[in-house]
Amino acid sequence: MILHLAEYLDVPLRERNALLVAAGFAPIFNQRHLHDPALDAARHAIDLLLKGMEPYPALAIDRHWHLVSSNQAVLRLLAGVPEALLQPPINVLRLSLHPAGLAPRIHNLPQWREHLLSRLRRQIDASNDPQLIELLRELQALPAPPYEPGSPSSDIAVPLQLEIDGRMLSLLSTTTVFGTPVDITLAELALEAFVPADEATAEHLRDMARPG
Repeated sequence: MILHLAEYLDVPLRERNALLVAAGFAPIFNQRHLHDPALDAARHAIDLLLKGMEPYPALAIDRHWHLVSSNQAVLRLLAGVPEALLQPPINVLRLSLHPAGLAPRIHNLPQWREHLLSRLRRQIDASNDPQLIELLRELQALPAPPYEPGSPSSDIAVPLQLEIDGRMLSLLSTTTVFGTPVDITLAELALEAFVPADEATAEHLRDMARPG
């Protein structure tokens, strides 16, 4: 009955284990390290998806927003970011919103920051994870221009407007997760891909990927 209710309520696998333990049952969902041989097929699928997105940026993150893997397009966007922010484990929210990171290059920073913090708050509401709560406090303390709610800047989605080499990139964020995970590590992985919102962005990303 616990598992039926958890499935209906879409409770994350980690919390399903906690419910089972609280009811006196043993947890049934495993949590393996990503380099466990049992996850070889999943890692291969992640590598294929990231590579397939080139020349558009794509990365894989865990539940704490730590970078697990990325394609070369992501690395090209990070040129000039201080080495201190690129030391593992790299937190992509900190990297995005820190004044020494990508924040000065994001033209719609108030809107994009609010989008990221809203996602983080929803995660906290679902998990009450203390590490995510601490991350939210850290990010909220970073200097940032005020957010003023208004009409969206795009007719279909909020874009990431990122300036690279004097050129403005307009990118739409997409999230991909594994559809039928039964391992906690796999269930908590997400692939974030950024696709061009206009042809000028697509062309500039293709230019950046060309040798030389």
